[in-house]
Amino acid sequence: MKKNFVEELKWRGMLAQIMPGTEELLQREMVTAYLGTDPTADSLHIGHLCGIMMLRHLQRCGHKPIILVGGATGMIGDPSGKSQERNLLDAETLYHNQEAIKKQVAKFLDFEGTEPNKAEMVNNYDWMKDFTFLDFARVVGKHITVNYMMAKESVQQRLNGTARDGLSFTEFTYQLLQGYDFLYLYEHKGCKLQLGGNDQWGNMTTGTELIRRTLGSETEAFALTCPLITKADGKKFGKTESGNIWLDRNRTTPYKFYQFWLNVSDDDAERYIKIFTSLDKETIDTLVAEHKEDPGRRILQKRLAEEVTTMVHSREDLEMAIEASNILFGKSTKDALAKIDEQTFLDIFEGVPHFDLPKEELGKPFVELFTRDDVKVFPSRGECRKMVQGGGVSLNKEKISAFDRLVTADDLIDGKYLLAQKGKKNYFLITVK
Repeated sequence: MKKNFVEELKWRGMLAQIMPGTEELLQREMVTAYLGTDPTADSLHIGHLCGIMMLRHLQRCGHKPIILVGGATGMIGDPSGKSQERNLLDAETLYHNQEAIKKQVAKFLDFEGTEPNKAEMVNNYDWMKDFTFLDFARVVGKHITVNYMMAKESVQQRLNGTARDGLSFTEFTYQLLQGYDFLYLYEHKGCKLQLGGNDQWGNMTTGTELIRRTLGSETEAFALTCPLITKADGKKFGKTESGNIWLDRNRTTPYKFYQFWLNVSDDDAERYIKIFTSLDKETIDTLVAEHKEDPGRRILQKRLAEEVTTMVHSREDLEMAIEASNILFGKSTKDALAKIDEQTFLDIFEGVPHFDLPKEELGKPFVELFTRDDVKVFPSRGECRKMVQGGGVSLNKEKISAFDRLVTADDLIDGKYLLAQKGKKNYFLITVK
């Protein structure tokens, strides 16, 4: 017995709106469903993950997922939830972004094999590039009234909001373009269901309306949305002070990615572990109960971080992220420092005091280098001597036994860094230039 897709979404807190008849269709047959994403960057970020997880659950429940990369619509921009129009991208950039996104999505969906429900990726540029304006007006425009389009909440928000430039015709027609995607996939792929975030509901229902008006009122076309994920404090999910949390390791290192999930609140961890992992209900209920018995152990956060980091990156990346976390918060060695890449090293010590040291100063005693006015690790030489003699000072995770020990090029991490530590928690990063 395959799982019931709608029930799966409900207990996970992943169902916002659903058109009547959708659940019955899903129980009756293998349904082809699609979810669209605009290739405006060469990586998805964790704000996209709820939609991708919907497709993952859909496939695991025996249905066929299609991910649509909006090569055509990405050249325009969608007004939903936006206060201003997007920058337009050229075809070469969009194609590069599409290929990068497919690699990421392949970690969540099965695109291979011979099963009838194997995943597909399509690009609406393929059917829109030769679609003339006259075709568009005749095939799409005549079926949907301006009154119907104006009533959409996303359009109203832009018209009545604070946007300086109002709503361009390009953006106004976006819902028709998205609607035509659904019509095209219905006719060519037998796609009867569109999935998306709740801010897309207006565009999605335009698609079902276009299908019915074009192909007949008895035609079966449905829409289902997931809620827009927020944090417990109501703030936008997935954004930090330094920006989005990306799935691409070159934009967000696996260490930083792991740390994001590890540091969510207890309330958020309980919601997110249902949404962003494939763990079953029994496992999650057990984890929640264990967490509530002893919240200090952060059982939910650790399991959440472990599952999502492994799914997006790999088991090796997870182990490296845990090891990197231990460098800052636990016992670690110089060998562990040497193993991690430079960007992860800098991420780990992002918030610690940072000094620069001229390269020609190497070869001088520790006490001299780390009490300089421009490398103020210790307020005085006396303080430095005292702490070294007390066994409370480390260089690159190795205890300093003599305050006058020479610091040389051999001590450098990655050929340019020194990591000083006073006591257990006070770190100082020195870049030798």
